[in-house]
Amino acid sequence: MPLSSHQAHTVIDGAERKAREIGLPVVIAVLDAGAHLKAFRRMDGAVLASIDIALRKATTAVLFQANSEDVWEYCKPGAPAPGLELSNGGLAPFGGGIPLKGPDGQVIGALGVSGGSVAQDTDVAKAAFAAFQALTR
Repeated sequence: MPLSSHQAHTVIDGAERKAREIGLPVVIAVLDAGAHLKAFRRMDGAVLASIDIALRKATTAVLFQANSEDVWEYCKPGAPAPGLELSNGGLAPFGGGIPLKGPDGQVIGALGVSGGSVAQDTDVAKAAFAAFQALTR
């Protein structure tokens, strides 16, 4: 099952609702399973640098089929693959990227959020993920 446009926009809307609630302008990117852009929003006031970071967080999540922060355990100094974050055009191995899975458990895409602290981005990403999950219930 591919990620639908409706699902991607639901993710974006869920993220924006949470971001507005906490007063944080963010960038939200949703990628399909092939790491291609499916949906995107840059809220008014979100810093330009967040565009690339949100895309990299989503890319990290979809390519590794894991939350973006989990990849840090493999690429931090002393880990099995130091420098891994330099692969695939550059990854973002910190919070704010979450893979999206279909009913069969297969990864069908990922979301990435950037614009605040890592903790804030993670909270907004979790809200976006909850909006996605609500569609499959």
